[in-house]
Amino acid sequence: MTKKKYFGTDGIRGEVGVHPITPDFVMRLGWAAGRVLAKEGKGPVIIGKDTRISGYMFESALEAGLSAAGVDIRLIGPMPTPGIAFLTQNTRAQAGIVISASHNPFQDNGIKFFCTDGKKLPDDVEHAIEAELDKSMQVTSPAELGKAKRIEDAPRRYIEYCESRVDSNLKFNSLRIVVDCAHGATYQIAPQVFEELGANVHCIGVEPDGININKGYGATAPDNLAQAVSDLQADIGIALDGDGDRLIMVDNKGEIVDGDEALFIIASTRLDSLNGAVVGTQMSNLGLQRALEDLNLGFLRSAVGDRYVMELLEKHDLKLGGESSGHIINLNLASTGDGTISALQVLEAIVNSERSLYELKNGMFKYPQKLVNVKLKKRVNLADYPAIESAVSETEKELGTTGRVLLRPSGTEPLVRVMIEGEDLVQVDSLAHGLASRVEELLQSSA
Repeated sequence: MTKKKYFGTDGIRGEVGVHPITPDFVMRLGWAAGRVLAKEGKGPVIIGKDTRISGYMFESALEAGLSAAGVDIRLIGPMPTPGIAFLTQNTRAQAGIVISASHNPFQDNGIKFFCTDGKKLPDDVEHAIEAELDKSMQVTSPAELGKAKRIEDAPRRYIEYCESRVDSNLKFNSLRIVVDCAHGATYQIAPQVFEELGANVHCIGVEPDGININKGYGATAPDNLAQAVSDLQADIGIALDGDGDRLIMVDNKGEIVDGDEALFIIASTRLDSLNGAVVGTQMSNLGLQRALEDLNLGFLRSAVGDRYVMELLEKHDLKLGGESSGHIINLNLASTGDGTISALQVLEAIVNSERSLYELKNGMFKYPQKLVNVKLKKRVNLADYPAIESAVSETEKELGTTGRVLLRPSGTEPLVRVMIEGEDLVQVDSLAHGLASRVEELLQSSA
């Protein structure tokens, strides 16, 4: 299949005002998507967004494009990405569209799609949309133009859905929680979920102004959350990213709990429902793999990106997977990664085990990991450099069986990421910098 021109691993994303993230392109994208979806069947398309100021502009552009293609629209306003996936299923919509750049700063925005089953569009549909984009835009007849309505009760539907993902008898009355919503799409929803389940909730990052999304708050910047947990002597901190699909936590000692540790906790309490294995990525900590093996669970590694985690889950009929960044997918509970539902699973483990988050995460030894970026003038194919393969082999011999070496070219920038894990932090740091220097030297000498 040919390479896609616009769609990446998570929809179409970029800087606002720079092609293709412009109003005219997004209107054409709405039209092209509408044309493709109209061939697939009937039904409205849901449009939701995060709290970026540019969301208003792109919402209107998508609405115009879809209407021109003869497709009805259902507007739901600010809503977490997984909430849009749920509502696409819940309302039997033809598709769902999310206007969001996830954990990126407000200057960026993006468009991603969900099928009627709440999962991302398959490659063939994305290719079909791109093919329509190359055609001249033609408006359907006036009598067939799409109509737009607003789903007023969308937040309440999604809140109740999240609450239904835990045992109906479970209450969080004993927990004091700090919730950080990154000034993003969960700011009205996540606090209500935890409060209605009985927790004592203190909120930060819940004052969006259109430009402060992810700025100093949320899953990509958990320091303010850690400070708040310490100041308030809270039991747990929960940080979500701008569109609500990632989760990073803070334990009662103020220590960060990343996606690998949360994934381990969830897996350890749901052994009978996982079909024997869990999916991580190339960047997942070696300690996660070893801890899951101790639980007699297999561990599969995908390429980095939740799309690839999902592909492995579906290929092997597995249910649970995730990334170190906090994007966790449990197909027993949701069709896509959901930060709020992931947090609920960890809270359920805390209440049922009567142990703290600090105690639960220590069931997994997190190997020291060092990542060094080697900047290049242009992208390269590492397979063309056998001397680099030899340098990696030498580093692996020095680590022995207690570590892991990974070289990964960036998918978006001209650089190579050198990552090393091992039991000894000093050795890991030294080997990572040494290998990175060697890789840079070999690439420059052959340039």
